[in-house]
Amino acid sequence: MTPAAVAALVIELIPAALFGLAAEQVGRALQRWPLAARIAFPALCVLPYFAISASQHLFHWKWFALYAGLPVGMTWLLERAAVADPEQRGNWREALGKLLLVDMGLYGFLAIRQLSGTGFDFHLKWSDLKTGLRELIFFAPVVLIAGVALDFIHPHANVPGVAEAALTWIGIFFFIALPEELYFRAWVQNLLERCLGRRAALMIASVLFGLSHFNKRSAHFNWRYVLLATIAGIFYGRAWRKNRRVPASSITHASVDWIWSWWF
Repeated sequence: MTPAAVAALVIELIPAALFGLAAEQVGRALQRWPLAARIAFPALCVLPYFAISASQHLFHWKWFALYAGLPVGMTWLLERAAVADPEQRGNWREALGKLLLVDMGLYGFLAIRQLSGTGFDFHLKWSDLKTGLRELIFFAPVVLIAGVALDFIHPHANVPGVAEAALTWIGIFFFIALPEELYFRAWVQNLLERCLGRRAALMIASVLFGLSHFNKRSAHFNWRYVLLATIAGIFYGRAWRKNRRVPASSITHASVDWIWSWWF
């Protein structure tokens, strides 16, 4: 841990701390900035790269441009989404931003880093379905009991049409479950296993997954959501590590979100 690495880590933690502790205040302050300044500001995400690469004499302008330009591009897309969708019902630009990050991650980890054991594979197998549904069955009673006890889920009747239900599940699978499982299982849990073992890796990845949902359905820290998402992460992680297959954990993940969207 060189001084430059420590400085880079601190810089990267500052936004998370600010939004985690004072999201509303930060949001209001930024809204008072000129539009061009708000869009250009994320270019400062390049600072960690600059700090480390310059100190180790590895600086390259092409990477500098990438780390500075990509956050700006994503911010611009989300600004356009905010204008086009003030009701926050969902906008195609949001999916584009997530998919852009997925594409970059796949290129970096699989083509450049050549990380083994990720299990990102669209050659679907029956074992993916069997494992994914098995973990769904194991998880269902846990989340139902805990969710009702915490007053977090509220069952209600809803009978979707077959086509609507199928399209909803497919959309959740590709745009929510798959990107999240790729990150938390194929990369985070996979890498943690190599130095901490299977059990510790599963628990840490699950806690990180839970914490990533800290402000879901709430303007503040939603501890109920974090707790249930952490528990869910354990079962998603179990599905992935059975045969180290992202499709398996994505099936569990998508099915949980799909059921919740219709009946809870």
